[in-house]
Amino acid sequence: MNPRLPAVLCTSLLAASCANPEKEEKLPNIIYILADDLGYGDLSCYGQRMFSTPNIDRLAQEGMLFTQHYSGSTVSAPSRSSLITGMHTGRTPIRGNREWKPEGQWPLPEDAVTIAELLKSKGYATGAFGKWGLGFIDTEGDPNKQGFDEFFGYNCQRLAHNYYPYYLWHNNEKVMLPENEGTLTGIYAPDIIQKAALEFIDAHSDQPFFLYYPNVIPHAELFAKEENMALFRGKFEPEKEYKGVDDGPTYRLGPYGSQPESHAAFAAMIKHLDDHVGEILEKLAGLELEENTIIIFTSDNGPHLEGGADPDYFNSNGGFRGYKRDLYEGGIRVPMLVKWPGRIKPGAVTGHVSAFWDVMPTIAEITGLEIPDDIDGISFLPTLLGKKQKTHEYLYWEFHEQGGKMATRFGNWKAVKLDVNKSPQGETELYDLSSDFSESDNIASTRPDLVEKAEEIFRKAHSRSEIFPLVFEKETETEQQ
Repeated sequence: MNPRLPAVLCTSLLAASCANPEKEEKLPNIIYILADDLGYGDLSCYGQRMFSTPNIDRLAQEGMLFTQHYSGSTVSAPSRSSLITGMHTGRTPIRGNREWKPEGQWPLPEDAVTIAELLKSKGYATGAFGKWGLGFIDTEGDPNKQGFDEFFGYNCQRLAHNYYPYYLWHNNEKVMLPENEGTLTGIYAPDIIQKAALEFIDAHSDQPFFLYYPNVIPHAELFAKEENMALFRGKFEPEKEYKGVDDGPTYRLGPYGSQPESHAAFAAMIKHLDDHVGEILEKLAGLELEENTIIIFTSDNGPHLEGGADPDYFNSNGGFRGYKRDLYEGGIRVPMLVKWPGRIKPGAVTGHVSAFWDVMPTIAEITGLEIPDDIDGISFLPTLLGKKQKTHEYLYWEFHEQGGKMATRFGNWKAVKLDVNKSPQGETELYDLSSDFSESDNIASTRPDLVEKAEEIFRKAHSRSEIFPLVFEKETETEQQ
């Protein structure tokens, strides 16, 4: 057995292996689709009116729509780390987009226990397709060393800014794409990643599988295929001026290769994502797997502003304040849809407050695994089944760019602290989300009791990290001495 798995889990698995298999319920397949920088308002089932997402909307019509779900962080790597470890960003190993040489981001440590490892111990086939960003090949964070049988896509999230890359990774093999050499645009990476994901479903249709699909759309350069561009070109107001310079990576074409018709490109890319979801639904139906498959769809954080993106035009943040890199609602409140035929009432809507770190315990409970003790998540399976649900005392986030930021939600109260590294004793903002979802009325001066409670949460939730430090740590250590 994997020495990193909790002892109580190993005991549970041993007991399960001795049970009568005829009495065991068939384990469900699990597909987790993670869009990249898709805002709360970018789906028609969440109010988008300038384009539609019919296939993704099907998940809402046939499953459950969450109105108060939160990402793990406001940028890619820590959000993903929070998701697969079940810990918020005050405790998860990766808390920022720190780079790793020669490629990729800071790796998950060897002792991290991931969703994929838990499911492998239960007999699941595990695959990750899309963007990883949690450790380069052969480091401890390599997806193959973190519980995934197969990985195909971008290891480095910076390289994933480009849709016509020079290469992708299949496990530890670098797959060159000569069709994209120079300025060629022969292979659209999302298409071959989609093909690999569908092949994974085919290959494991006779056993339970976990498909983790961190799709790269609609992040960074706005570069859609012509057949989709033709559907939207000329249908929107003139775009804000975008010259495609000074704001992009230099890995491939210099700056981003975003198309000048950025509004049309954005809508076209969302359609591409929606088509991919439709193909997955079609594949499941064709293999008669639909009834025993859980599909979860969400986004890693709020909408971005790079590459010509114009979230204000599309109301991508759904009226919430902030964007990617903010800890206001627009940066961290994301759509989440869950479809599970026969278990979730079709068309259900829930206001249950949940976050990425709740996914691990939910999947563990669904599959009969022991929920690890050392996590921050609470299973939302009762919500899915329409039963009484345990709630969080608080949610917590920290962000290690732009001077350092912290935020917490407790009940309907939301507290945000900015410039933590510069002013750890600085102002804590306070908002009442029940009446001020746009976080426009800072009431900190009128509720010092709630501000004090928020600051207590900050001190309690944040744990020291040598790799991702905050100045706030020094303040906390002094108070504890």
